[in-house]
Amino acid sequence: MRGDSPWSPWSPWSPGSFWSLVTDRPVALYATSVLRIGYGLLYLVFLLREFPHRGEIWGPDAAWTPALAARLFDQTGWYSFLILSDSRAYFELCYAGALVTSALFMLGWRTRATSVLFAVVVTSFHARSIFMTDGGDNLVLLMSLYLVLTACGRRWSLDARRTRRRTARAADAPERLRSSSLMEIRAARDTLTTVVHNCGVFVIAAQVCFLYGSAGLYKVQGSLWADGTALHYVLNLELFQPWPALSHFLDRFPIGIAVISYLTVLTQVAFPFVLFGRLKYPVLVLLLSMHAGIAVLLGLPVFSGAMIIADAVFLPDCFYTRLPRLGRRTARRFGVRLPTPREGTGAGSVPQQLQAGDLRAEAAPTHAAQGCRPAVGSPVDGA
Repeated sequence: MRGDSPWSPWSPWSPGSFWSLVTDRPVALYATSVLRIGYGLLYLVFLLREFPHRGEIWGPDAAWTPALAARLFDQTGWYSFLILSDSRAYFELCYAGALVTSALFMLGWRTRATSVLFAVVVTSFHARSIFMTDGGDNLVLLMSLYLVLTACGRRWSLDARRTRRRTARAADAPERLRSSSLMEIRAARDTLTTVVHNCGVFVIAAQVCFLYGSAGLYKVQGSLWADGTALHYVLNLELFQPWPALSHFLDRFPIGIAVISYLTVLTQVAFPFVLFGRLKYPVLVLLLSMHAGIAVLLGLPVFSGAMIIADAVFLPDCFYTRLPRLGRRTARRFGVRLPTPREGTGAGSVPQQLQAGDLRAEAAPTHAAQGCRPAVGSPVDGA
């Protein structure tokens, strides 16, 4: 029976429950997979977009020469494998390797290794021309490092498909006896992997909260945001006008601009405080709309894409498991026939993370049985 005390064994804030949250099972496996796919695809598109100008940005033809970059690295401690040689062939080989690494990371092939390689690629390209980076590049760099800690290849990846096939073959084979010491080692390894993954997810969530909170508090200090005219000046910056006619058209509605300015500050400041309730979902919709507007009106697709992908960590697993069913239902409405998913590969085949017979499985809410785990930020996440 659950107690009413906030520090009862069943309370999400009790020390025992917090330890169970960290060690029992990995949280947000689908969300971290979305982050892997999103950042891998975003960086792959970014490298392809800059392919015609790669030599002037990161290569031997760059104004920021490898010698200057090396001198800066001596002062800052940064590192980039791009400065190991001035050879054109070496740079082209590195660029091709970066493209392949981004694609493999996005697909989830040998994710443990490719996540490390992806972080090295992002760090090296970021450091090579650090004076040409912006906030979006900084966020992609941080997330590439954080994703190394997570098990971001367990869902929607080539690794997950290989694991399902191996499990199916093992189910048909006779069970082999294993020594107790080997089983203990594997259990300890699984626990360590779970702890590192969960800590990585919490760090990602904390990073996003800190980013929104600090951005909102910084805006509060400005008089332009206080009087609701900040977006007026932003829309009239020639450097951020991919479609000047659209910017000038929107600038004709000062009341709407003032409302959007205040709403932007309010949602950014409030975001870290609404994570423990359902209010976070409309706030996420507002933030998604804000970043879509930034991408279109200001011409900052990398920054907007990085922020939208980071927001995905706060959506529950049931949201992602329902997406395939929603896609098939929508396709049927338009008369498109999609192949029926094979048994054992859908959302319902996700194994239970709690051990059978565990008392907590009987008393806890039936999120796992419904295919829905609480999102990151919920006080019962992973309970």
